[in-house]
Amino acid sequence: MTWLRTDDRGPVRWLTIDRPERKNAIPFEGWGELRSAFENYERSEQRVLVVTGAGGEFCAGADLDPARLDRIQTVADRHVRMKEVGSAAMALHRLTKPTIAAVDGVAVGAGMNLALGCDVVVATERARFSEIFVRRGLTVDFGGSWLLPRIVGMQRAKELALSGRIVEVEEAARIGLVTEVVPVDQLASRVTEMAESFLLGAPMAQAFAKQTIGAAFQISLADALSWEGEAQSVALGTEDAAEGLLAFLEKRDPTWKGR
Repeated sequence: MTWLRTDDRGPVRWLTIDRPERKNAIPFEGWGELRSAFENYERSEQRVLVVTGAGGEFCAGADLDPARLDRIQTVADRHVRMKEVGSAAMALHRLTKPTIAAVDGVAVGAGMNLALGCDVVVATERARFSEIFVRRGLTVDFGGSWLLPRIVGMQRAKELALSGRIVEVEEAARIGLVTEVVPVDQLASRVTEMAESFLLGAPMAQAFAKQTIGAAFQISLADALSWEGEAQSVALGTEDAAEGLLAFLEKRDPTWKGR
């Protein structure tokens, strides 16, 4: 995977899209590799995933190479290709461990939705976002139609999708696309600090939290309370819960075992 680099820094894995000459656009046949990278992280011992881009850009979405697009002439062929895109998006969504998007420069099209698919987005002062699809004669993909209204609301989601306009980072933070904005030279250090804060939480507890919060817009309050009750009933019986209580009583940091 010469275009996708993995760097394990202790319990934190950095996944870097490394195609700066193409603004880190995902290669035409790269969606399966991206899905595999997410699945490998899920199976790994690493506890936090940081997704970022090389060369001062995050990701310009799919690499729309006309020569390669000519190979998929039929609707059926294009549908098969789009299933690969959707499979990568679903692999990100299904991760039970924390994810952080570290965004510098452009995050447009599928690149924007790759960032939004992470649990939190930390962006630099020069980051900019766009659901640019309609300006290429295309429609929203990589989960954007599901993610965007949940983050910014229905009307704002439609406005962004129908215009495909560029959203500067100040507005992105104001409407909830971005969790935090930092100077360019502080992106890596702030993301590292945030990742370390996630390491303070128990792995199974975080997995339950991601699952229940992720379903919040699909279920009723009664269902959410039922789901919370089931999850908490399991969490209360884990070794980590016992360790968390003991560490609290002993006034020390807990040592999590993930069980």
